[in-house]
Amino acid sequence: MRAKYVLSEVVTGLWRNVTMTIAMMITMAVSLTMLGASLLLFMQVNSMKTFFYDKIEVSIFLKNDVTEPQRTALQSDLKGDPLVQTVIYESRDTAWQRFKTQFKDAPDLVNATKPDSLPESFRVKLKDAQKFQSIYDKYGARDGISEIVDQRKLLGKVFGILGSMQQLALVVAVVQGLAALLLVANMIQIAAFSKRREVAVMKLVGASNWFIQAPFVLEAVFAGVIGALFAFGTLALAKLFLIDGSLKSLANLLTPVPWSNILLMLPLLALIGAGVNAITGWITLRFYVRV
Repeated sequence: MRAKYVLSEVVTGLWRNVTMTIAMMITMAVSLTMLGASLLLFMQVNSMKTFFYDKIEVSIFLKNDVTEPQRTALQSDLKGDPLVQTVIYESRDTAWQRFKTQFKDAPDLVNATKPDSLPESFRVKLKDAQKFQSIYDKYGARDGISEIVDQRKLLGKVFGILGSMQQLALVVAVVQGLAALLLVANMIQIAAFSKRREVAVMKLVGASNWFIQAPFVLEAVFAGVIGALFAFGTLALAKLFLIDGSLKSLANLLTPVPWSNILLMLPLLALIGAGVNAITGWITLRFYVRV
């Protein structure tokens, strides 16, 4: 009977303040969507680091006037170097073919690039990517070498940008979350004030604080769970139509976002939305509303 009464009061309270309830659900949905997106981005950046850092290569570009003995000696030394795992020689023609394949969607760039502008090189995979400086110190001053490039530094800039996007999404989620918490507190205060006479009567007949406060807290929990469901739906749609849709052409740059990460957001966001709203509702009732 008590559970039935509490649930009926929850439904009544939500309907009585329907506009504020909808506003709170929307705000919670936006904040939880941003939070979910930042969490997914965090996991994705870590996944991309693991994927790309495992494939990092050191590019040793040769001068245009490099001689055959210089090239052969360098290749032999690289293959015998204990720091080196694999060595792949790339001629000008191979570099040109790879360039055309890589930038096939940018024909203007391909047409503006001359085949002889791409130097021949050695693509070196190290056993330990952290040993780049040792390779640079050992081979940087050798005849025939134009430049030695550590791809790890180039990727570091990309991951720096992704990290900034991650922090921005998290900041927006926190701001939206604070707005949602204020709405929760305001809704509960209004609901408690509108039922102040009923609350007073319940106190007179000996009702416990938990029994009186439960409907208000459950209203906030309900709004948080609904907001989490909308947030999860938004993330799922983004996965279907954005990540696996319009961004699918970037598959060579972006590691795929697994459905397991998306599905993980449902219980996680629901728990966060319900838990934060419940705590906010309880604190509001305890310190700001006399029930």
